Amino acid sequence: MPITKLAAATRNKMAQQVIDDLDAGAGPSILEFYTGAQPAGPDTAVTDQIKLGTLVCSDPSATKANGVITFAAITQDDVANNGGTATWCRHSSSTPTAVADHDVTNEAGTGAVKLNNVVIVAGGPISMASLTITIGRA
Repeated sequence: MPITKLAAATRNKMAQQVIDDLDAGAGPSILEFYTGAQPAGPDTAVTDQIKLGTLVCSDPSATKANGVITFAAITQDDVANNGGTATWCRHSSSTPTAVADHDVTNEAGTGAVKLNNVVIVAGGPISMASLTITIGRA
């Protein structure tokens, strides 16, 4: 596997661009959780995946240090739209422009987004344990 390591200043510039893209618009960024296969990327439309619910980020959403983006408080969804198993989520600005897609696991898993429970019950809460994004092998 090839390995590329970027300078801290470069990682921070890239991280800041991600934060700027997420914070675009007048409101906070959002995380929409879905069942099914994760699309090829945020430029690919959601098709037959079922939207489970939406979590709202702080505004501004995050800070960066050494290429690691750490998100501030993220408000849980108290009333999920649908039930199912969350496998991925789309992170969008308030404009709304899709910026990133993340894999989702429970707290013991290796996903970028860790939920307290990936099995979502319609009308129940969706609560997130953590989200960090690491740029360039920081």
